[in-house]
Amino acid sequence: MTTRQAVADIVRQCLEAGQRVEIEGLGVFRTSRQGLEFLPQTRPNVFVAYAVEDRALARRLCESLRTEGCSPWLDKDKLLPGQNWPRAIERAIDMADAFVPCFSPRSATKHGQFQSELRYALECARKRPLAEEDAFIIPVRLEECTVPRRISDHVQYVDLYPDWEKGVRRVIRAVRKAAQKRPSVLLD
Repeated sequence: MTTRQAVADIVRQCLEAGQRVEIEGLGVFRTSRQGLEFLPQTRPNVFVAYAVEDRALARRLCESLRTEGCSPWLDKDKLLPGQNWPRAIERAIDMADAFVPCFSPRSATKHGQFQSELRYALECARKRPLAEEDAFIIPVRLEECTVPRRISDHVQYVDLYPDWEKGVRRVIRAVRKAAQKRPSVLLD
């Protein structure tokens, strides 16, 4: 039995027991008067990567994204106690429609989790079948800083200063375009 078949069986069993099944990043399966129903998640999933020193600005960005109809993923909000956080972070990046790394003088030079998430997102981006105009990594600068060349040589970034709202509008446009490329998933 393939993983896909096993997941489909589990979903069917839960639905037959009258439960609804939510798969984060995908949508909700439920029973209705008409039979089985799938309600796809329509809010773009956005992974927000940041250095811990920039958490307040990353939260502000997440609120702006949420207000505009996106579903931002921020580690401090989404990780549960006891959860294997390296795996959960990789899964969240894999499931994201867009990866938004937040650059600042602190994150651009810091070694650690931010850089690890950025490396993983670059690897994911290389594996995605994207056209030249498609975006997955949407870098933002929280303030004046140098964006690493491995990013700035290939990807356009957005400044969220001095005009936060203008910068967020540009990010939202790119995120919505990226979400339009979301692959469909069918269960047999």
